[in-house]
Amino acid sequence: MGVFVFLPLVLPLSAWPVARLAEVHLHPRTATRLLTAVAVVMAVCSTLCLALLMVVGTAQLPGNPLPDGWSEPEVRAAVPYDEVAGRVAIPALAVVATACARTLWRHHRVARRAHRALAALPGPTVAVLPDSAPYAYALPGGPGRIVVTTALLDGLAPAERRALFAHERAHLAARHHRHLLAARLAARANPFLRPLRTAVVYTAERWADEEAARAVGDRRTVARAIGKAALLSHGTPAPTLPALATTGPVPRRVAALLAPAPVARSWPSAFTSVGLAAWGAAAGTLVSAMSSASSAVTLFLILHAAAPL
Repeated sequence: MGVFVFLPLVLPLSAWPVARLAEVHLHPRTATRLLTAVAVVMAVCSTLCLALLMVVGTAQLPGNPLPDGWSEPEVRAAVPYDEVAGRVAIPALAVVATACARTLWRHHRVARRAHRALAALPGPTVAVLPDSAPYAYALPGGPGRIVVTTALLDGLAPAERRALFAHERAHLAARHHRHLLAARLAARANPFLRPLRTAVVYTAERWADEEAARAVGDRRTVARAIGKAALLSHGTPAPTLPALATTGPVPRRVAALLAPAPVARSWPSAFTSVGLAAWGAAAGTLVSAMSSASSAVTLFLILHAAAPL
């Protein structure tokens, strides 16, 4: 194990540059998928290493339910680790598990409540609420529904309404809620991944903006719809699905829509700043996966030799 068991806990720092550069230089679809994948892999690796440290630390506690052979001096000598880190990993892993479980529970609870509340409303894909608060969001699950209030519709022109519905349909079609939830869970597992979660929230909104612009055929109309909706809205129903009812940095989104459409490409060139950042994040992810796998195999072999599983 050695120092390799600690690497996945700090390697998410290698993804910070791409989290910012991808928002500007990559197509939103590519950026969302790339950042989500990096966040999930790094979160899994760091959580696995916490679990490995917890096993080593738990083996030294009196009355532990693990095999007695795991706490023998020979095993402790064969597994180089910081005794303090091994014991600190126990509450740390408990905090991670609790935070992730609470996030999942809240996500599904809000989704169930929203579907129950909207079940009686007509329309299989669009639910129009007679509410004085202007807001709109995409509610996933089954075919998915678009929820919008009469207050927001009254404040938009017909073309802007089409842009609004195209934006929300893009969220449902691309299943952005999965990317957002995965990034949120990753940030719960490792606080160093929070910049990636913030970036995924923005790039998912930009992805939906670009899909709406393609469907409507007018980028300026979509930009006006986003600007008007942001000015009219005074918040969204609480609690809401993670990040789906947020709008991201509206001025940046409007500015991006007023600029030429981004070029879609699967992977950035290594001779650009975003390319170097992407390759750096990919290298950090690979090293994180290899470190956690190596540590897991090493610990398994040592513990299996001490007390066969």
